[in-house]
Amino acid sequence: MRKVIESQLEFGQIAIPEIKINLDSRDEIPKILIGLQALFCDNQSRAEIFKLLEKLIPSNVNRKNGRKGMHLWKILVLGMIRLGCDWDYDKLLDIANNHRTLRLMLGHSEFGDEYVYKLQTLKDNISLFTPEILDEISHIAVEYGHNLFFGNGKNKELRVSCDSFVTETDVHFPTDISLLLDSLRKVITLIMSLCIDLGITEWRQGKYNFKKIKRFFRKAQQTKRSTAKDPAKKAKREKLIIAAHNEYLILAKSVIEKAREVLLLTSTIDICLQIKIDQILKYIEYAEKFIDQINRRVINGETIPHNEKVFSIFEEHTEWISKGKAGVPQQLGIRVCIVRDQFGFILQHKVMEHQTDDKVAVSIIFDAKQKFKNIKSCSFDKGFHSPANQKDLGELLDKVILPVKGRLSEKRKAIEYSEEFLEARRKHSAVESSISALQNHGLKKCPDHGINGFKRYVSMGMLARNLQILGHAIQQKELKLQKKKCWG
Repeated sequence: MRKVIESQLEFGQIAIPEIKINLDSRDEIPKILIGLQALFCDNQSRAEIFKLLEKLIPSNVNRKNGRKGMHLWKILVLGMIRLGCDWDYDKLLDIANNHRTLRLMLGHSEFGDEYVYKLQTLKDNISLFTPEILDEISHIAVEYGHNLFFGNGKNKELRVSCDSFVTETDVHFPTDISLLLDSLRKVITLIMSLCIDLGITEWRQGKYNFKKIKRFFRKAQQTKRSTAKDPAKKAKREKLIIAAHNEYLILAKSVIEKAREVLLLTSTIDICLQIKIDQILKYIEYAEKFIDQINRRVINGETIPHNEKVFSIFEEHTEWISKGKAGVPQQLGIRVCIVRDQFGFILQHKVMEHQTDDKVAVSIIFDAKQKFKNIKSCSFDKGFHSPANQKDLGELLDKVILPVKGRLSEKRKAIEYSEEFLEARRKHSAVESSISALQNHGLKKCPDHGINGFKRYVSMGMLARNLQILGHAIQQKELKLQKKKCWG
């Protein structure tokens, strides 16, 4: 049984609209809590958010039976605090159990409530969110924010900027020999576990075998090419490198061969054991791929094409991205494109799997226009340019600020050197501040696993940022009112 929120207040509990949040604080927590409190106090926003939160409950679960789950409002609050403050689950756990104002927002009594959250409870519940639900809640928050900023004014035009950045995945720097080591480690660990389950003693020395593999890996890793000018010395060093890699590959092949022999003798109808066998086969396939690549690269002297390379066996969606920024030769992750309005709200975002800026320019503006009809203009950088994009964006927007690559024609110069175009280009840099804020509040590196976890984490970061912007605006408005009262 799971509820959105407890409707009946308990003794000592404070209603969410009555919670006093420190307006003088410059920290992220009060701003996010103020944003959440504002949405909760608005009847329409609250009803829409609660309706969306109910979708987190599986439809096939009988709501009248079963163990009481964490209230969905609590999950939303804790998820926003985690991303808004860029915390891991351990820090979130400690704050959730000790932060007074946060506990009031979670629905705990001001005194006498000694409920303690558990680490796994937080992980399991926050992962219930889907990117779609988070994006819809974010849309509600932005609509509320626009009503706050625009008020009753007639000019409700949205001027937006579009840019992309890289959110890194939690992986080590990939080399074919280190990825082979990862694959062999997983093969050995899983097959040892399988043998224990089946009562087989074939792999009782698995830990010793892995230590041996690691020694050969270190030897291959530490052999560097010679910088000497003498061809004889260079040739000698090349032989040592090939020999070290050959020893590593021979041992790796023997481990894979032995693993396959055990799997051939294994037959089971147990689903759990079959899943473990499938995982072993998956990592064996990876290991064989890296053995082939090492053999081609080191022994045959080939250059491995980029499209054949794998950058992580755990976060398989990881891409090698070189954006040409000073001091950042490459990044391991996925591009994320955002559309930001003049108030700092993120109106739309897109996780760009194997896509570049020019491929998403039209689609992301089209999606943003579906939600916010009053978008009139958008600024981009040169990476989004293509002749087709110039034409298609011109049909979607009243004004398109998209510089052309290369040499400008006289007609194009007249456009790009106009005061209106230059003014919009100067304002475009504001999107960089939003990107910096997103990266400083969680979206620098994604610790969640899998592509679904990545998309959920990014969507949660966008919603947390919008709540922070909303909370900051309300906080500043309240502070101004307080100053007016003080000065009479």
